[in-house]
Amino acid sequence: MKTLSEQDSSAEIDFLHEIGTGMAAAPLSKVLDRIVRFVVAAMKCDSCFVYILNDRDLVLRASKNLHAGLVDRLTIRFGQGITGWVAEHKKPVAITRKAYQDPRFQSFNELPEDQFEAFLSVPVMCRSKLVGVINVQHRQPHAHSKRDVQLISTIGFLVGAEIELARMEEEIWKLSREVRTLKSAQPPK
Repeated sequence: MKTLSEQDSSAEIDFLHEIGTGMAAAPLSKVLDRIVRFVVAAMKCDSCFVYILNDRDLVLRASKNLHAGLVDRLTIRFGQGITGWVAEHKKPVAITRKAYQDPRFQSFNELPEDQFEAFLSVPVMCRSKLVGVINVQHRQPHAHSKRDVQLISTIGFLVGAEIELARMEEEIWKLSREVRTLKSAQPPK
């Protein structure tokens, strides 16, 4: 019988294998949902958000929380709150307790983030380009180990290219649909 540590390592290896074998063949929403499920299982956290960069704003694209209705609607600007700071500086932030007292913290009416004590936020990168941010939150104080930060940061680096590819495929599909709509709206020659 496997120990809990061996089970955790097995799940992590399975997820990394899934990334390596072409997770991006799935639509972007499914890729992001898989990331959230993995992070929640690996970190045993109360909340997980994945924000994706759209121009100079971060858009909430996937979450494990009670506010799923905010997906694709909530945006955060560069430098705004801890998430925006992580995006701007491309560095992880791990706060053990009272994250809401951190000078970078900003409250959002839609998200009661001040209910969370511990906060881990890491950039999602593709090469040296920011793609998004993964946030992990705990309601109780939680010391994120060096391994925790490395694991989520590694996921951020590995899935960055997968997210970019899925996002490009989504854009190509939308453009293709728009072209077909325009062609069908034109009178025949």
